[in-house]
Amino acid sequence: MMSHDLLLSDYSYHLPPELIAQEPAEPRDTCRLMVIDRDNGEIEHRIFYDIVDYLREGDLLVINDTRVIPARLFGRKQTGGAVEVLLLHQVRQGEWECLVKPGRRIHPGDSLEFGEGLNAEVTARTEAGGRMIRFYWEGAFLEVLQRLGEMPLPPYIKRKLEDAEKYQTVYSREPGSAAAPTAGLHFTPGLLEKLEDMGVRLSRLTLHVGLDTFRPLRHESVVEHRMHSEYYQIPEDTVRAVTSTRQNGGRVVAVGTTTTRALEAAFSGPEPVCSGWTDIFIYPGFAFKAVDMLLTNFHLPKTSLLLLVSAFAGRDLVLDSYNLAVHEGYRFFSFGDAMLIV
Repeated sequence: MMSHDLLLSDYSYHLPPELIAQEPAEPRDTCRLMVIDRDNGEIEHRIFYDIVDYLREGDLLVINDTRVIPARLFGRKQTGGAVEVLLLHQVRQGEWECLVKPGRRIHPGDSLEFGEGLNAEVTARTEAGGRMIRFYWEGAFLEVLQRLGEMPLPPYIKRKLEDAEKYQTVYSREPGSAAAPTAGLHFTPGLLEKLEDMGVRLSRLTLHVGLDTFRPLRHESVVEHRMHSEYYQIPEDTVRAVTSTRQNGGRVVAVGTTTTRALEAAFSGPEPVCSGWTDIFIYPGFAFKAVDMLLTNFHLPKTSLLLLVSAFAGRDLVLDSYNLAVHEGYRFFSFGDAMLIV
């Protein structure tokens, strides 16, 4: 039973700005790992590659193989004036939902130019305050983006990223995200190989991450928030692997909140749904049907991500662990340290 008196202000914590990670750990799997046991409330401090100590033969690691695209474009209105466009997701061929700056000066009907033959027309406003934009180009759109676009790092990362691959998981392969599924950034090919050698199976799904995921919620009453719809695709063999793992006593380990949302959306009904749009909003009181363990990063206060983690492990335990992470100097957010909830 979901509570209807959940208050957003109860999902906050104090974070000194110097704990916001500005660059990823090198090597990837040497970041810190906080391990939380939901049954007894115990918290351990480890290194990420120690994750092998908590997984066992028969477990299933489910990853989101989305790949971040150079989704930030800089151009001009045909009538003059600089514009910045951030691609969120493709609604149909050539037409994207976007965030735009300066928003008050970009209207339906405006023509935009980005150079090298990439032009666009603003077709509509969105309910969330963005714009629908239809693009016109020659050749392959992703190749045009590679030439003209920039990697859209979160605003709290102030340093320029010299190697864009550091903001991609090593298993990324399906282009389309405006942000990385950051819990997966810590894996190396060697660590994945070691887990598979142990008998931990690996399955993929795809959910392209939009920026709505990271936005602070606006309503003090949590239940009034409406999530942005996201499209997910889960191969049938992944669905079968999740089902068989749980039936045979193994554990489904979701790598990240995006993987968790996709799995719980897929398994929310009497029969699994392999693909579709979901606006699933997971907050305390939610009954998890697919995920047994959660690997995640440390998230911003008052976000849907922090609510999801609190739904999985309990608000008090999560906030206690966050305050402990601050005290112990853990690194936070996209390039920060990791948390494994067992």
